[in-house]
Amino acid sequence: MLALWSVSFVLLCVWRFSYAQYEHLGYLPGYSDPAQDLYTAPELPKDIPRIQIRLAGEKRKHNEGRVEVFYEGEWGTVCDDDFTIHAAQVVCRELGYAEAVSWSPSSKYGKGEGRIWFDNVHCKGNERSLAQCESNGIGVSDCKHTEDVGVVCSDKRIPGFKFVNTLTNNINSLNIQVEDVRVRPILSTYRKRIPVTEGYVEVKDGGKWKQICDDEWTHMNSRVICGMFGFPGDKRYNTRVYKMFARRRKPTYWDYSINCTGNEAHLSSCKLGHTLAIKANSTCEQGAPVVVSCVPGRAFAPTPMAGYRKAFRQEQPLVRLRGGAVFGEGRVEVLKNGEWGTICDDNWNLVAATVVCRELGFGSAKEALSGGQLGQGMGPVHMNEVKCSGFEKSVTECPFNMDKDSEGCSHEEDAGVRCNVPAMGFQQRLRLSGGRNPFEGRVEVLIERNGSLVWGTVCGEGWGTMEAMVVCRQLGLGFASHAFQETWNWPGAVNADSVVMSGVRCAGTEMSLSHCLHHGEYLSCPKGGGRFASGVSCSETAPDLVLNPQVVEQTTYLEDRPMFMLQCAYEENCLGSTSSSTPANSYRRLLRFSSQIHNNGQSDFRPKASRETWVWHDCHRHYHSMEVFTHYDLLSNNGTKVAEGHKASFCLEDSECDEGIEKRYECANFGEQGITVGCWDTYRHDIDCQWVDITDVKPGDYLFQIVINPNYEVAESDYTNNIVKCRCRYDGHRIWMYNCHIGGSFSAETEDTFPGLINNQVTHR
Repeated sequence: MLALWSVSFVLLCVWRFSYAQYEHLGYLPGYSDPAQDLYTAPELPKDIPRIQIRLAGEKRKHNEGRVEVFYEGEWGTVCDDDFTIHAAQVVCRELGYAEAVSWSPSSKYGKGEGRIWFDNVHCKGNERSLAQCESNGIGVSDCKHTEDVGVVCSDKRIPGFKFVNTLTNNINSLNIQVEDVRVRPILSTYRKRIPVTEGYVEVKDGGKWKQICDDEWTHMNSRVICGMFGFPGDKRYNTRVYKMFARRRKPTYWDYSINCTGNEAHLSSCKLGHTLAIKANSTCEQGAPVVVSCVPGRAFAPTPMAGYRKAFRQEQPLVRLRGGAVFGEGRVEVLKNGEWGTICDDNWNLVAATVVCRELGFGSAKEALSGGQLGQGMGPVHMNEVKCSGFEKSVTECPFNMDKDSEGCSHEEDAGVRCNVPAMGFQQRLRLSGGRNPFEGRVEVLIERNGSLVWGTVCGEGWGTMEAMVVCRQLGLGFASHAFQETWNWPGAVNADSVVMSGVRCAGTEMSLSHCLHHGEYLSCPKGGGRFASGVSCSETAPDLVLNPQVVEQTTYLEDRPMFMLQCAYEENCLGSTSSSTPANSYRRLLRFSSQIHNNGQSDFRPKASRETWVWHDCHRHYHSMEVFTHYDLLSNNGTKVAEGHKASFCLEDSECDEGIEKRYECANFGEQGITVGCWDTYRHDIDCQWVDITDVKPGDYLFQIVINPNYEVAESDYTNNIVKCRCRYDGHRIWMYNCHIGGSFSAETEDTFPGLINNQVTHR
């Protein structure tokens, strides 16, 4: 029987995919495909059992999972006893990956089924097959499936790798394995468009790109391909044009067909179809090369000027992502009864994650995240034990456990996703230069000048955290940890010293720095580039401050305090404008309350300024580590400010922490300042400046608003939850604070009417 050949597949790192998609463009210097030796399949001694290996399990990427072995017509697993990184190395190389990153015991990827084929495996790391390693003997084991081992392989593939089926019986359940896959634009109109949405589907086989015969191609296959490249769906295309093109240029066909169900997140999860009878002239009988035409999400659709009018768009914003570093990733939040809440990660998998991704205008899910990995949400847990078929229009249509919405689920178990997004080529238009590591450096951009592309710097004047956040996102480096207006310590590229961009102002949500507001042809940068160019340092994680609205509501009261007891507060500018003319024996009326500020993010919140630059306040006997930490504003119902306060961060410290988390920051004795992840800093109602001076405010109904980190001095993973809003009624003698809630915790319609708080508690871990 002919040996079954297939080729190994993985989604390579982002720049490789970008190159495959955009190799026809001229602005990708340094990204050429290196010359690579073709892979030669290893020959095994005749006495070594012939096995096949695959990765399986839930909540995983395509290059990780439970190790499963096919032997004697049955799939089984491998026990974790004595398993080492050397054995993982053998497994990964046998699957066509360059190396192993790590391995996991105790059925991390779920319990397998069938036989446990290998136990007490001892590998040196250079074996050509797991069957060559010493073990108890194939099929000899005293393990249970709770001990199934898993591995994580690197994204990098062995160049030219071919997966050879050496078994004599046919394995119908073999997954597709190819070196690489791309959508290559054929028609001239699509070659000019970014992202590439239509063209031949091509697989890399033995270092050569080949087309697929469309004899057995289905809509479900197209759905998977489009999802892989970041598109939520596919559409029809003009077949006549492509048939004419195929007749002019003879295609080179791949030997196999593809069989996808439409639910797969990657082509690697589809099954291998029949071997196609390719004619001698390399054409497929009554067929043509496979073409897909994908529908991009609204955020990625070219403008109508580029000839593009149709794009996928959400009908109703029932789902949103929060806390992610890049477009297409985040904690999943759903809208229910007008209130935003999270999804519990029980049974959360790639199928459900893909429904979320497609619903939001992205492709299929790369990863289904669990355990609040992208920060913890607020409010209720709306869904638990979600089970999607994969074809729902919204995750809100998927069945879930109605009896256990949030029972037994805390925000520690918030589900998240990482979606495939289209390759837009943004990453090649920006770079960091001169830094000590890839996460920092002077910002240099690629700009078209006089018909040619040149690298240059960005003017440092006005450069801040929001602009730095966009740079880090564009480069795929996470969040900004610092923004620099001077980069004298980072020399950068000598030929890129000239300023090519100035006046940059970003909202912080843009996909590319070029999408931010900036000066046009006429630049304005008085200090020039060089040492005054902008710079950034990036971090994979960020803090996320959230204020507890219930504490504000429950601790509000009025105090009439004599002016002679407010000298320190007067020096800190914490009183109303008329306080300067107030006699020492008269009173100021203060709206007092407590603030409890939680860090629900993934890293500690630290002040921007280093401790050497903190300012000592002699009256209060403490150091200020931030100029302004919070704003307190009393507003009329039409939004006009009638009174204000602010809290200079006289100290940032861990007042209390969740169970099992130790305090790390304490202000006493010039200690380090900050808020640890899982801890909170409480500003009690009875301390100076923890108030709004309402001496001159008339009785009436008002809005009370608190904003944390208002100047965005410190980068956070989510700024949308930094505001708390309350209704406020003042009758001249008493005050009532009610309906306090975090901004954005309700639907836009509900938020506009400012309704009562349903359930917006800060839950503990």
